[in-house]
Amino acid sequence: MSLAEFTAAGPNEGPYGVAVVDGAVWTTLVHAGVVARLSRSADRAPGDRFDLDAPGSRPSVIVPGPDGAVWFTRNGDDHLGRIDAEGNISAFAAVGAPYGLCVGPDGALWCTLMNTDQLARITVDGDVTTYPIGTSGGFPAMITATDELWFTLNQGNAIGRMTTSGVVTTYPLPTAAAGPVGISAGPDAVWFVEILADQAGRIAADGTIEEFPLPEGSKPHAVVATDDGGCWITLWGTHTLAQLDADGNLITQVPLGDGSEPHGLAVDADGSVWVALETGALAHLQRTPV
Repeated sequence: MSLAEFTAAGPNEGPYGVAVVDGAVWTTLVHAGVVARLSRSADRAPGDRFDLDAPGSRPSVIVPGPDGAVWFTRNGDDHLGRIDAEGNISAFAAVGAPYGLCVGPDGALWCTLMNTDQLARITVDGDVTTYPIGTSGGFPAMITATDELWFTLNQGNAIGRMTTSGVVTTYPLPTAAAGPVGISAGPDAVWFVEILADQAGRIAADGTIEEFPLPEGSKPHAVVATDDGGCWITLWGTHTLAQLDADGNLITQVPLGDGSEPHGLAVDADGSVWVALETGALAHLQRTPV
């Protein structure tokens, strides 16, 4: 495998979320109130910057939308943001500290509202409907979708599951005070990570949970499931990108540099992995040609 870095931001701007959309790589600059679109050319030329005119908006998780635009949560000012293919920026109110974001099975956007213990459904026209998660102080974090919505309850120490009509099931984690954050739906199960327990987890459709140890002090943050049943994970505490196979075995560890503080990640169509680094770059891990 080969690892390269693309400059994504200036000092202290903080790349956070990553998405690959129509061949372009997008990242949120959480400390700057900016979304950046990067060039993927061999010379790693700088890309485009979209200033949200809201320095405290804290753009966080970013995803390809069902309408061809990119959508992202603005955790600092209670909005969802949207940038279309022409670069037009819009925002929609979503009160409650929106953070995790995904496209649901119904074709709408769904996000977690961390401060109000709710999920929000947002249509591409910006209509917002909220649903309670049924856990007080649960602090819903990341969210993903199969034929239903799955989300981590960071303070509730559980995985939540919601139908698109708002019916909730909650699955407590086997490990106490595990602090689940990232979550991602795979072909056979949903992967998640426990930042306070240094573990990855997997939950099946019937609610069965398995947990897998990661290196001590690794503080796993984000996870993306892969088509082979495994996943990639950012290990924030050890500045590493890790890969697990379908059995939960740790098969790859890629050092990203001391102090890099990896956050969000995305798997490209070619199987390569993009990782947002707090130091201001995006790391790109590619398979070495045989």
